[in-house]
Amino acid sequence: MKEFVRLQWDPEQCRNKLEEFRRLLADNQILREREDLLPFFRERRHLSAFIGIYDPWGITHFDLLAYEYSLFGDFTCDLVVGDSTTKHYGFIELEIGAPDNIFVRKREKTTPEWAPRFERGYSQVMDWFWKLHEEESQHGYSDRFGECPVEYFGLLIVGRDEAFSRRELRRLAWRASRTVINSKHIYCRTFDQLYADLASRLKLYLLSEE
Repeated sequence: MKEFVRLQWDPEQCRNKLEEFRRLLADNQILREREDLLPFFRERRHLSAFIGIYDPWGITHFDLLAYEYSLFGDFTCDLVVGDSTTKHYGFIELEIGAPDNIFVRKREKTTPEWAPRFERGYSQVMDWFWKLHEEESQHGYSDRFGECPVEYFGLLIVGRDEAFSRRELRRLAWRASRTVINSKHIYCRTFDQLYADLASRLKLYLLSEE
């Protein structure tokens, strides 16, 4: 899906697909981007759209969705979610879900370093922000996203929880909560954290609908 499609988001379908995501994580220690992750999310639109929860004040309708979205011909985003009413968007990078994709240990150091896979994915999101800023005053920008102001966030999803100590999880949480580029947030979550976030938020959403 190279362009945005409209979606009438269904929380029950989202809940069913979220359970499939839980089983995927339970059954696989390593999740590969092209072989596992992109096909999984492409076939589960309601779950994909719900990743917009990371913009809780902007994306509330979960009604815009695009996979492998071309960003003005220079970059490709794995997933973009949005709200056609508020004009808020999330640009999402999926990296391999493996234990050594966020931190790597060096023999001569006691503190693990940030992994090349993590830094590559993080840099990709930064490049997307740069390109969006470059194109902001062009007609093609408003044709894609609507008239300004357009708000957006970035999200890098990479790695698994089980390989990290509590200290490293705190390092990841600290970086994720404090990274702002050009006044836009870049969040960083493992696939296990993504599941927990989606499950928690969906539970609250369903309770509010009762």
